[in-house]
Amino acid sequence: MNTDLIKLFDSDEAAIREVLAQTLSGADDGELFIEHSQSESLSFDNGRLKGGSFNTDQGFGLRAVAGEAVGYAHAGDLSLAALKRAADAVGAVTRGYSGTYAAAPQRTNKKLYGDENPIGEPSFEAKVSLLQEIDAYLRAKDPKIRQVTASIAASWQVVDILRADGERMHDIRPMTRLNISVVVGEGDRQEAGSYGVGGRRGFGDFCRCR
Repeated sequence: MNTDLIKLFDSDEAAIREVLAQTLSGADDGELFIEHSQSESLSFDNGRLKGGSFNTDQGFGLRAVAGEAVGYAHAGDLSLAALKRAADAVGAVTRGYSGTYAAAPQRTNKKLYGDENPIGEPSFEAKVSLLQEIDAYLRAKDPKIRQVTASIAASWQVVDILRADGERMHDIRPMTRLNISVVVGEGDRQEAGSYGVGGRRGFGDFCRCR
């Protein structure tokens, strides 16, 4: 997909910035936060795929700070009309107020994580195969194992932040997680253990599932 979220609006960037500048005129701080996110989760329990989900969301949040007052509005519709409605609500806190707009956050060239989408790679089939391997591997370790539950979750978030002073921040945030829990029992005695790993990286960084 196009990761320039401004282009998902039904208007050009100049019109969006004009609304933002008018809304935050006289404010101490504030921004337009635009987000597109995807998420996926798969769970494997007792030898079978028990659940799976995939979601896509997008929208914006508009914030204005005037002294101790904060105005905030959000919408899932990336349109100029929705932005203007949000601006009418948020602008209430800045009417009659004259503040000094805060300086933009300091920029850095330090790259903390990549921008790959872990939902698309590896494939759905490869992720299910990994969960099956985990289940089979653990059950083969000890006949006392009564239950194995393994799950994979991933998300991919694209963020654009526009400020009234013209500054624009852009970020792409991957997130992955692998969780495993095991129940072991003998007679009436039963114990459980769990382990998880993940972070802002692809699945290939911590598991063999490509």
